[in-house]
Amino acid sequence: MPENTMKKPHILTLDNRKLLTLSGVEDVSGFDEQTINVKLSDATLVVKGTGLHISKLSLESGDVVIDGLITSLQYLGASNGSLRSRLFR
Repeated sequence: MPENTMKKPHILTLDNRKLLTLSGVEDVSGFDEQTINVKLSDATLVVKGTGLHISKLSLESGDVVIDGLITSLQYLGASNGSLRSRLFR
C-alpha cells in the first residue's frame, strides 16, 4: 500500500441483532429493507436482514447506524485475506 493512502479503521457494534453502529464508513453503495452495502476502506460490508433502516448516516464523520432485524454480516473484497487465513498463518 502506498504511504500516502491510509486505511481508515472501522468499529462495528451489534446490539441484540437489532441495532448496528459502524464507524470508519466511506460510503453506502446501495440499500433496501433486506440488504445494505457499506463501503469501508478495504472491503464492503453487506448487512442483511428484514426491515432494515438507516437511522443515521454521516459520511463526514464516517458513522452509520442501522436498525431492523439483522441476520447476516458479510465482508466482501477484504484485501488482507479471509478471517480463517488470518487466524491460521
